[in-house]
Amino acid sequence: MRIPDWSADLKPQPQDLIDATLKRRGGALIELDKVLLWSEPVARGWNVYLGAVRTGLPTSRKLRELGILTVALLTGADYEYKHHAPDFLSAGGVQEELDVLSRFINSNPRAALVDTALGAIEIVVVEYAVQVTLDVKVSDATFAKMKSHFDTTQIVELTVAIATYNMVARILVPLGVGT
Repeated sequence: MRIPDWSADLKPQPQDLIDATLKRRGGALIELDKVLLWSEPVARGWNVYLGAVRTGLPTSRKLRELGILTVALLTGADYEYKHHAPDFLSAGGVQEELDVLSRFINSNPRAALVDTALGAIEIVVVEYAVQVTLDVKVSDATFAKMKSHFDTTQIVELTVAIATYNMVARILVPLGVGT
C-alpha cells in the first residue's frame, strides 16, 4: 500500500466510528478500512452509504456482484475482485460464470458477449457495467435491454452499485490497496 495503514496511534478517531466500522465488517478491519479511517467524515459516510449499497438493496445480489466484479476486472482493482468473487458465489453465481467474465474482460470487453455460461440477464448486466465503467455514457440499445429485464428501481440500484464500485476502484488502485 502506498500510504500507512491507519492506526489509532497515528490518527485517533472516535470510538463510535471504529465500533461502527468493526460492526459493519463483522469484527475485523480490512485494509480498505485502514485507508478510510484516515478521514473521519469519509469513514462515517462510507459506513452508511456502502452498508446500504452492499446489504440494503433488494435488487438481485448476484447481479449486483456481477456488476461489481466487472468493474473490478476492468479497472484492475484486484483487491475488489478478491473480496467480491466469494460474495458472487454465495449469492448463487458459479465459478464457470466468473471464468467466462474474466476471459471476456481480458480479451475484448467491447465485443459482444455470446455463447457463454452467462444467461441473457447476466450478459445485459455485464454489457451495462462495461459501458458505465469505460464510457460513462450507455448506448440507447444497451439501456433498452436493461429496461426489458428490469424495472426502474432495479435499474437505479444496479447503476448505483456499478457506479459506487467504480468509485471504490478509484480509491483502491491509486493508493495501492491490496498490493
